[in-house]
Amino acid sequence: MASTSIQKDTHWKYDVFLSFRGEDTRTNFTDHLYAALDKKGIIVFRDDKELERGKVISPELFKAIEDSRISIIVLSRNYASSTWCLDELVKILECRNTNDYQQMVYPIFYDVHPTVVRKQTASFQEAFSKHEEAFSENKEKVQKWRDALKQVANISGWELKDRNESEFILDIVKDISRKFPIKSEILKELVGMDSRLEELRSLMETGSNDVQMIGICGMAGMGKTTLARVVYDLISHEFQGCCFLANVREISEKGGLVLLQRQLLSQLLNIADNLICNLYDGIDMIGIRLRHKKALLVIDDVVDVRQLECLAGKREWFGSGSRIIITSRDELLLKTNGVDDVYNLKVLNYDEALQLFSMKAFKTHQPSEEYVELSESVVKYAGGLPLALKVLGSFLFGKKNTSSLIWTQSETYPIKSWFPG
Repeated sequence: MASTSIQKDTHWKYDVFLSFRGEDTRTNFTDHLYAALDKKGIIVFRDDKELERGKVISPELFKAIEDSRISIIVLSRNYASSTWCLDELVKILECRNTNDYQQMVYPIFYDVHPTVVRKQTASFQEAFSKHEEAFSENKEKVQKWRDALKQVANISGWELKDRNESEFILDIVKDISRKFPIKSEILKELVGMDSRLEELRSLMETGSNDVQMIGICGMAGMGKTTLARVVYDLISHEFQGCCFLANVREISEKGGLVLLQRQLLSQLLNIADNLICNLYDGIDMIGIRLRHKKALLVIDDVVDVRQLECLAGKREWFGSGSRIIITSRDELLLKTNGVDDVYNLKVLNYDEALQLFSMKAFKTHQPSEEYVELSESVVKYAGGLPLALKVLGSFLFGKKNTSSLIWTQSETYPIKSWFPG
């Protein structure tokens, strides 16, 4: 199916409106599709979940259609027998056609061929025989239903045929997720990240079915964790399961690696964490249970080979197409443990550093004229380290009345006195 990207907009209350014949698919396919979309953070409207009791159904549903960015129509064998489904479909296509196609429509041909929908044969023919009799005095309404079915049958969508339903749903969710290229919330406040993000993603070969391990390396304060988090947010929709293990060094020291193994399995497989009693149980379970799952795993702040051995010891532990991202200050540790590529994070260049510092110190992209010289001195002193620039800028924010003293101090004392590590 052709991919069209859209942007989130406050105009839309829902991401997706689900139109379906309840007796055909509510308790199986549509339930599973709804759950899979919801798990990806996609806001879905379906009538049996969202409407409050006692409200008039028709206006509520029509308003939900108007407020939805995408409509998915699950066309099943008995879809056409429901006049309510047909009214929904007419409304969906009216919204699509009158809004310059800003509202997207995608059909799912669940247990019915597109030709049956288009030509209204088989079960659809039976349904319309009854409609024509019941609405003999309103032939225009029946014709609208027929026209709507013809139109939706000509829209590119998904056809189940003889496919496995679980895989079919995963493909649908993957396609829908791609239509919301949401930039990570973290990225909105970062400076110099776009180029680094592009460089890292070029190493990842996300289209490959190989299991790939990528390292992100750099000194403390460089932004390794931040970069990993942004990549994780941007590509997570491409995987069957995702897990971000933050602060591995600290958690390992405090509670042990078993806690991290439990978190990994809980997030990727929804397994109760009390099933793992020791490291060896965890290793066995990760190696056995994840081998058929396409997973995205981030292991953040690794300092010891044992951490990798217990969390991602072998590629064979993970399903085809999985990606494991490891952040560490130790490049040798990454290379000796078989990562495919290491991305060495560079410090910010002068312009990027000045912009980041200004955003923290003045809440603007550049310092005002009276603070240019002093800002340049501090930026030069920070050496392009993002953490140093953030801490210095945040400390100085709001202290403009005593700026001479503050700025002098920032130039006099070593950076280490301003932030830990």
